Amino acid sequence: MATYLTPNRHGYSVRFSPFNPDRLVVATSQYFGLAGGGTLFILDVSPEGKLCETQSYQWSDGLFDVVWSECNPSLVVSASGDGGLQLWDLSSPNSPPVTLWEHKKEVYSLDWSRTRQEQRILSASWDCSIKLWDPNRQSSISTFCGHSQLVYNAMFSNHMPNCFASVSGDGSLKLWSTLNPQSPTSSFRVHDAEVLACDWCKYDENMLATSGSDGLIRGWDIRNYTQPVFQLKGCEYAVRRVQFSPHNATVLASVSYDFTTRIWDFKQGCDALETIKHHSEFVYGLDWNTHRKGQLADCGWDSLVHVFTPKCLDSYN
Repeated sequence: MATYLTPNRHGYSVRFSPFNPDRLVVATSQYFGLAGGGTLFILDVSPEGKLCETQSYQWSDGLFDVVWSECNPSLVVSASGDGGLQLWDLSSPNSPPVTLWEHKKEVYSLDWSRTRQEQRILSASWDCSIKLWDPNRQSSISTFCGHSQLVYNAMFSNHMPNCFASVSGDGSLKLWSTLNPQSPTSSFRVHDAEVLACDWCKYDENMLATSGSDGLIRGWDIRNYTQPVFQLKGCEYAVRRVQFSPHNATVLASVSYDFTTRIWDFKQGCDALETIKHHSEFVYGLDWNTHRKGQLADCGWDSLVHVFTPKCLDSYN
């Protein structure tokens, strides 16, 4: 396992580069995101297997999410507590970021489209809205208002063009078409609690996973919402992120406020395959490395970033 300490910063989001298997970006904040600035860290895994900082960028407010461009290996976009988005060009480290200002409250989630030629960014905010952006334009393309409480997460479909999902403190999962911002194409209640995260299965275009403040992870077939396809339980507190494996159709990873990272296979039952306890605070960030089977990164409020391969996945590789 490779570990890096982000001094006096609490980790909120970590992402592997889609272009470089040894590069990560980490979004962090001072004072648990309640006050102070944020720092963006670019980390590389060295040939010796250590995590090394290669660049860092400062922002005047906490950074809560970050995502890589899917077309430019030097571009990352961060989201901050002041309602802004920042586009950082890593090839010009001394240049200030391009900033996008429209949200009225914290921006908590970002995603970059993967299914079509045009490049689009989704931002989800505590102002109850989701916005669609063209990274080359200063103003948003569309605003999607349908949730009655703050929106925690919005994610593009991996397979269906113009389709994305969003989840909210109102307990609902909504599906949207980017061509129709007026209303969602479907909406249904997925938890009797706040829904903190969602993710699309990489192998089944109709399957989504959601996780909530009730500690549950549920799988849904978007063609039939009457009951979950699966339910995974074991987390003692809220599940902050859930993510399907890019290499195994039935494997997921999750991070939770109970300080754990867990690996699941919903075909194997409702219990975790492995529970990893290498954080001493809330675990917030999670990402699979698409280039390396079974490799994960996570980060948390204890300022630690880990890159590791869970033992339970050895038999899958």
